Amino acid sequence: MTTELMARQNIIQAIQDYGRQLFGFIRSRVKTNEDAEDILQDVWYQFSNQPEREAIESVSGWLYRVAKNKITDRYRKKKNESLEDYSFYDADGGLNFKEILLADNNNPETEHLRQLFWDELFAALNELPENQRSVFTRNELEDMTLQEIADQDGEKLKTVISRKRYAVLHLRKRLETLYNDIINY
Repeated sequence: MTTELMARQNIIQAIQDYGRQLFGFIRSRVKTNEDAEDILQDVWYQFSNQPEREAIESVSGWLYRVAKNKITDRYRKKKNESLEDYSFYDADGGLNFKEILLADNNNPETEHLRQLFWDELFAALNELPENQRSVFTRNELEDMTLQEIADQDGEKLKTVISRKRYAVLHLRKRLETLYNDIINY
């Protein structure tokens, strides 16, 4: 039996022996099945590319340690961000930018703030590449889900999520001064 065939059989055996329990371990520590599946896939990928798999004394211990590290890495990464992450609190409770933008009242102060924010938002949106701008506006302003956008565009969901993330990061950076001015007002 060749070394490569033996290595494949070892990987298959590890998946059969530990796959279900490892998924359960990961799933109990993350929010969704999709996150758990992604992390489990990363664990198997790392295991299959481990050059010294035979030197691992405890395969289960190694797998669980890698899974735990992958879970930790996932939480350290920035979360999927949205416009609603920009919020501040006044004396009456919470208020966020989306509420200001979509408010129906005709208060002159709110109207001025809304107009200022729309102007700044659209100026910042116009600086984005078209694909990022499109994902952001359809998700935040047209209330389409990221999955709906991915399906409509024929893109992978992760691609759409990445585009949204880059758009939000740019908008946060561009709108930070306005945000700080409002909080300190």
